[in-house]
Formats: sequence, structure tokens, C-alpha cells
Amino acid sequence: MNSISPLRLVFAVLLIVGGAVLATQISALLLQIVIMTAFGVLALVITALEEREPPPPDLSVIERERQRIFDQGKAEAYQQIIDPISDPILIVRNAKVTTANPAAKNFLGSHIIGEDVRIAIRHPAAADRLANPNAKHTGKPILLVGVGSAGQRWELRIHTLADGLKLVQLSDQSSHYAAERMRTDFVANASHELRTPLAAVKGFIETLENPEAGKDDETRARFLKIMYQEADRMQRLVEDLMSLSRIEAEKHQLPSEPVNLANLISDVKDVFLNGRNKEEGDFIISAPKNLPVIQGDYAQLSQLLHNLVTNAFKYGRPGTPVTVAVEPNRDGSMLRLSVSDQGEGIATEHLHRLTERFYRVDKGRSKSIGGTGLGLAIVKHITERHGGRMEITSKKGVGTTVTIFLPVIK
Repeated sequence: MNSISPLRLVFAVLLIVGGAVLATQISALLLQIVIMTAFGVLALVITALEEREPPPPDLSVIERERQRIFDQGKAEAYQQIIDPISDPILIVRNAKVTTANPAAKNFLGSHIIGEDVRIAIRHPAAADRLANPNAKHTGKPILLVGVGSAGQRWELRIHTLADGLKLVQLSDQSSHYAAERMRTDFVANASHELRTPLAAVKGFIETLENPEAGKDDETRARFLKIMYQEADRMQRLVEDLMSLSRIEAEKHQLPSEPVNLANLISDVKDVFLNGRNKEEGDFIISAPKNLPVIQGDYAQLSQLLHNLVTNAFKYGRPGTPVTVAVEPNRDGSMLRLSVSDQGEGIATEHLHRLTERFYRVDKGRSKSIGGTGLGLAIVKHITERHGGRMEITSKKGVGTTVTIFLPVIK
């Protein structure tokens, strides 16, 4: 039998006393008896109620709530640390994403919070290491190909934190791998471009060493002419490679020499008229008077214009002129320098690749007219060094225009 708590006993006595006091205020005897009986019964009921002990607390619920509050506090602390980082960062517990920085939400989606990390980052190379709570993580990167877009390459690193948490970091290495691939392709292409004429020269030398071939004046003259052409081609290629290397080495040094583009265009025209067997009508210049001065490297800008005009003459139809035009843009902040030919034009699918090193639309024709495949790559790098931009437009059967925008001195 349960004992009566002191509070209940006091409450029962107060009910009885209150009933007696209330009854004395009523003159009718029967009503007095009813009131006192009712209050007495209520007092007995209160005292007779079984004293129930409160149920014992559910320790698992308390532990889960404690862990939730703890994780929330940890998450808020880590959130302040990882939010400013530009790489996607996830905080994971028991293979579930507890928090993520804005970069991760933008890349993987905001729904990843509370999601299985293997669903958030769908890649077989990372699944086991992400889900295994006992895995030891040294921070060694895992290469992920195909996460995001097909061409992207990511490095995933997992760092073990305190309290069973893991930090998952994704670093976009696409540009690094692209640069490495470009370097490899460049070495391979340069080696191929040099090896081809070198092999031809070597073959002709071996042929001329034969006494019978060496005595034939016509054969010897023809072979020597080809050898000279191939040697000249190698020399142009080496010069372009060295030029490209110098420009890349100086790409972070802004040129500071004031350059008048009208004078530069006139100088380049004189070179073509006097040394390239061109006539006055082959070179059309369109330039207003009093052009603003740009800040640049005169020698590099001269090389840029020489390359563009040379290409225009090479790929334009015989007997058609090359037009060089320069004018300020709409707000006067840049000069628009364009070189146009009247040639066969270039298909649209090739335009975005024309500035790649050694890229040629027609390899056979380019080599036959002495092209190295580096001319527009050099133009692009000179333009970028001067803080400008380059555009190429073309129409089949009409011709091609290369436009360079260069900032003026303010």
C-alpha cells in the first residue's frame, strides 16, 4: 500500500474544513449535510488515489537527444570554418552528411544534408572509404573522374576529426590536368613537327652520298632545294617556339610603352610592300585620324600584326587584298584592330580551336604554304599579355576576320 503524501493530506483537510465553513453559512439542515458529505467524499477520494511513481526516463532517447545537440553544436562550429573555403567540403558522421559549405551545396545540391554520403558523391572509387567508419584516412587523394561533368577531374581527401566526424574535401583539378595534357601534347607535336623535316633532310643527304645521284646535277639541285625548304621550315618552327616561350615568360609583366597603332600598321605595310613583293592595292588600311595611344610592347604588337597579315595573304584568294582596320570601340576604352581576308573561309566548328598550338584546319595546305601552326597561338598570348581579347569570325566563301581589342591609355 502506498503512503499518502503530505501534500495530499493537507489538501484533504482543507477540503473538509472548507466544507464545514460553507455549511455553517446555510440555514437548511439538509443542505448542510449534503455539502459536508460531498466535501468529505472528495477528500477521501484524493487521499485514496494511488501514488504513481513517474516512469523511468528512456536513456536511449536522452542519449540521442544529447548527441543531436552535441552534433548541432559541432556542426555550427565547423560551419563557420568551412563556409569561406572555395572547395566543396562535407562533414560526415556514420556515412551521413551532417553539414556542408556553400561550395558543396552548389556543386552537389542543397539536398545532401542528412543524405548518405555515397549518394551525395556517386563514385565507386570513393564509396567504400566514405562509408567505412573504421577506415584509416591519411589525407591521400582519390582521383574521381566523371563527378559533375564528364571532363572534370576531382581529388577527394578524407580527414578524420574528433568525435567520429570526418571531413570530406573535393578539389577541382581539371585545369591542372588540362594544362598537363596540353604540355604533353605540345612536346609530342613539337617533336613531330621537327622530326618530319629532319627526316627528309637526312634522307636526301643519304641519297646525295650515292655517287650516281651526286653526279646528276638536276637531281642534286632538286634535292638541295627541298633540303633548304625543310631546313627553313625547321628554323621558322624553332623561332616560333622560342618566341612563344618568351611571350609566356613575360605574360605577367604588363607592357608600359606608348604605342601608336596607326604608325605600327604603316610600318608593317612597308615591310610587306618592300620585302614581300606586294603592291599598294594588296594592303588596304582603314584608320581614323587622331587615334588614342595604347600601352604596349611595340615589338610584340608588330609580331602580332605580321602574323595576322601573313595568314590573311596565305589563306586569301590570289589577287584579293587584305584589309587592316582600326577604330575605337563604342565607349572609347579600347581600340578594335581587325585583319580581314577574302578567302574560302573557315567552318564554324574549327573557329574555337584555331588558337591551339599546332592546330590546323587543313594540315596539308598549311604545311605546303609554310605554316608552323603557332601563328595564332602567338597572337593570342600577345593579346592576353596586353590585357586585350581576341575574336575570330568567318563565313564560308567570303573570308575570315581576326579582331583584337586593346585597351587605350587613360
